Amino acid sequence: MPEIFDDFNAIAVATVGAMSNTTRQFFADWWRRLTSSPNKMPAFAKPAPIETPSYNQASAVKSSNPISSNQTARERFFVAGSMLTDVGRVRNGNEDKVLYVAPEAGSREGKVGFLALVADGMGGHAAGEVASEMAAELIRDLVYSSREAPPQVLSNAFHTANRAIFERSQDNPELQGMGTTCTAILIRDELLYLAQIGDSRAYLWRDNLFHQLSDDQTLHAKLIREGLMTKEEALTAPGGNFILQALGARENIDPTISEGMKLQGGDKLLLCSDGLYSFVKDEEIAGLVSVEAPAEACQHLIDAANEAGGTDNISVGIFHISSMPPLPPTGKREQASDKPIFLSPTDEA
Repeated sequence: MPEIFDDFNAIAVATVGAMSNTTRQFFADWWRRLTSSPNKMPAFAKPAPIETPSYNQASAVKSSNPISSNQTARERFFVAGSMLTDVGRVRNGNEDKVLYVAPEAGSREGKVGFLALVADGMGGHAAGEVASEMAAELIRDLVYSSREAPPQVLSNAFHTANRAIFERSQDNPELQGMGTTCTAILIRDELLYLAQIGDSRAYLWRDNLFHQLSDDQTLHAKLIREGLMTKEEALTAPGGNFILQALGARENIDPTISEGMKLQGGDKLLLCSDGLYSFVKDEEIAGLVSVEAPAEACQHLIDAANEAGGTDNISVGIFHISSMPPLPPTGKREQASDKPIFLSPTDEA
C-alpha cells in the first residue's frame, strides 16, 4: 500500500508510526535537493524495455468485437481481456478496485471507447476502499457522459473524482486522509490514451519487448528521474512506497494524461497495482503476458505475488489487441472480474 508524501515532516495519508531522527534527516536532505529541481513528469515513461521470447501468436485466446478507426486506410482491432483483484495473504480487506467497460454494439457508449482502470486505495480501516470505489465509479460515469476528446475527458474525470473524494473525506472524520492511486486506459478508434496518478502501472508488450508506459509518481522514482538518486540507492533507501499524488489526498492534483498512442495488432496491455510489481519481477510478468490468455495470465500473476509474500492487495488486468477475428470463449468460469470482454465498434461511420 502506498503512502502520500507531502514533505519531510508530514505524510498525509496512511502514516505508519513516527519517523525516526535518522529517517527524518534522510528525507530533509533529499527534499531540499528535489524541490530545487524541475518537477514535470512525462506522459509516457521510457525505461529500457524487457525482451521476451518469441511465441506462437495463434495460441493466444482472442475474444471481442472490433475497434475501428476513422482513417482512410481503416484498421479494425479486436480486444480480449480480463481483470482480477485479490486481497493477498496478510490484509483483512481489499482496498484495490478494478473496472473495465466494454460497450455494446451501436450504443452511445460505444462511440466513447473501451475503458479499464485500477485504483489502489489508502487511508486505513475502510477509507481506502471507499476512495478506490468512488474513483472507479466516478471516472466511469464521467467518461461515458462526455463527448470531448479523450485527453480532456480523462483530465476532467480525474479532477472531478479528486474533488469529490477530497470533499467527502473533509465531511467525514472517519474518512479523513483517504486517497487512491488510479491508472486508466481509454481506447478510442486505434489510439490508446493513458491517465495516471500515483504508482499503479500500465505496461505494453509489443514485438517481444515489454515497456512500462506509466511513470511512477513516487519519491524514489522522481529522485531517480532528476538524477538525485541511483536505482541502487533506491533499493535500500527508506520511503520506497511514498507517492507524490493521489486522488482525494489534497484539493488540487496534476495527473499525467497522454495525447494518444497508436495501437498495433498483437499488442498486449497490462494494468496493475504495486501489490503485483513489488513482488513479481518485470521479467516474470512479461513472460506470462506474452504467452498466456488474459484470464490465465492474471490468475498466475496473482498466484506469483502471493507466493512471494502477498503482503498487499494485488490487482491486474491484461488486454490483447488483435487484427484477427475472435476465437470462441475457452469455457473458463465467468465472474464479474474475469468475464471475456466483448468490445463493440467505436464508430461504424
